[in-house]
Amino acid sequence: MTLSDRRRGLLAALGAYLLWGVFPLYFIAIADVPTVEIVSNRIAWSAVLVIGLVLLRGQGSALLRVFRNPRNFWGLVGSAICITINWGFFAWAVPHGHALDAGFGYLVNPLVTVLIGFVVLRERLSPTRWIAVSLAGLGVAVLAYGQGGVPWIVLVLPVSFGLYGLLRKIIAVDAMVGLAVEVLLLAPFAAIWLATRPGGGALLGQGLGMTGMMLLGAPVTAVPLFLFAYGARRMPLATLGVLQYVAPTIQLFLATVFFGEPITWADGIAFGLIWAGIAVYSFPTRKGVDNSLPRGQISQQATGD
Repeated sequence: MTLSDRRRGLLAALGAYLLWGVFPLYFIAIADVPTVEIVSNRIAWSAVLVIGLVLLRGQGSALLRVFRNPRNFWGLVGSAICITINWGFFAWAVPHGHALDAGFGYLVNPLVTVLIGFVVLRERLSPTRWIAVSLAGLGVAVLAYGQGGVPWIVLVLPVSFGLYGLLRKIIAVDAMVGLAVEVLLLAPFAAIWLATRPGGGALLGQGLGMTGMMLLGAPVTAVPLFLFAYGARRMPLATLGVLQYVAPTIQLFLATVFFGEPITWADGIAFGLIWAGIAVYSFPTRKGVDNSLPRGQISQQATGD
């Protein structure tokens, strides 16, 4: 893989995280729509958009080949499940006063991704990287104590997206084709749900403005996912993990400044611990330890195009 490939991957991933950072504004605008209906619209219209783009690019045969390859097919089934869980929890969290928790979840996500890279892809972690992961874990523990229970949003969002990123990295499928398979697998369930909504649901029963917002779910969903998948195939998972703090930083800013969610003492301490973990992770490693280079056959498959 050339340097220019890695640079394009970096820019694509950064673009995805910037878009995800401002996404709470979209979900606040459609706060009156039930979560399942929001996710169903995102899936249905994303399927129309992405599959259309795949066919226009002449990748129809590549799309069919995925269904004839059990490893790629079941891998994309897994990634489709992971991203649906992620979409559902995030779509519920933002309009229900948990945008701050969602921001914390995605703030933890980089170090969760690093940990997944270590466990599954055998990417090397220096002692400072372990300290970074431990600080993030301590931050989540403080949140749990402050909330009087397990902060499910903070845990589910990074784990589901971390696993999604892992699967999209190790599956040797073009970014757009893989996304098309994911939404195609989910589209029948989404279509059935939308077809049974009384009065046409938000898509048809709440005016042209809301119809436009529901249709907007297609580019809102597809564009950053394509950018992310493109970047994930061209970058080490650990480097991808470091970039992920961009989106949650924007989300935390929106939650506190624009949505008026209060910051508790636990939030403040957790924020400090998690950012301390990110800072420690950014320290240079000792010579000879490069945690950005995965080892083994899985990593070789992951970087193939």
